[in-house]
Amino acid sequence: MTDSVSLPAFEWPVLQPGWVWLCGAGPGDPGLLTLHALNALRQADVVIYDALVQESILDWAPQAEHLYAGKRGGKPSAKQRDISLHLVDLAKAGKRVLRLKGGDPFVFGRGGEEAQTLVQHGVPVRIIPGISAGIGGLAYAGIPVTHRDVNQSVTFVTGHDQSGQTPQSLDWQSIAKGSQVIVIYMGMKHIAQIRDALLDAGRPGDEPVAVVTNATTAAQQVLETTLATMEADIAAATLEPPAIICVGRSVLMRQVLDWQNMALGHAPRNLDPLGRGRPAESA
Repeated sequence: MTDSVSLPAFEWPVLQPGWVWLCGAGPGDPGLLTLHALNALRQADVVIYDALVQESILDWAPQAEHLYAGKRGGKPSAKQRDISLHLVDLAKAGKRVLRLKGGDPFVFGRGGEEAQTLVQHGVPVRIIPGISAGIGGLAYAGIPVTHRDVNQSVTFVTGHDQSGQTPQSLDWQSIAKGSQVIVIYMGMKHIAQIRDALLDAGRPGDEPVAVVTNATTAAQQVLETTLATMEADIAAATLEPPAIICVGRSVLMRQVLDWQNMALGHAPRNLDPLGRGRPAESA
């Protein structure tokens, strides 16, 4: 990757000294950055980036200081409050600050907390959304989070709360009964509890599940399993976070939409994974 990519003609916003731009870097593939993100990288004096941001993306900001502020479960990392206040200090020092976060900063990314702290300290903020792993990562696995023959609802949940435990505030009974497809972020640590909660709420044990690790990167792995067997299958496959877990029949669409394998010359495994006996009709 180089910094030679040209932005198209447009009145691009200017990152002013003393501002913090809170920006989503997407799920991993640098090509999934938005043009606003690239524009921000070109201008920043300081880029503070998370653990899930591909470091090659920083090549587009050679003029900037690069500061790592990653937080990974179970590993030593900076406290969230300290990270937020560091952003304040940098902005108050007149720096052009880019806070680069994996996925979308407002989807289980603590972006709301950081933006709130900045505003409380009088620091001007711009929010640049990014592609969330729960959508983009599954798309790279060939799994649409919505499909009109499968689901008219999708629920995004986090697998752990601020304490690192399974969120007690989640009503798993309602989630299990009310959402046809469930997308779980950061759920690997508590996969057994999540499985049991969904089974206890009435989800079938043979319901399709996909686990996508290192989504959209060269290290991406996809495990197709079922709700009842996913804990054992994850252990057998020695999968590690970061991972997105998708529960629901939309996982079956990977049998026909695994586009990365098709790009390698492999034929779809099943042209009719839903058993409908017909192609989807046009709208």
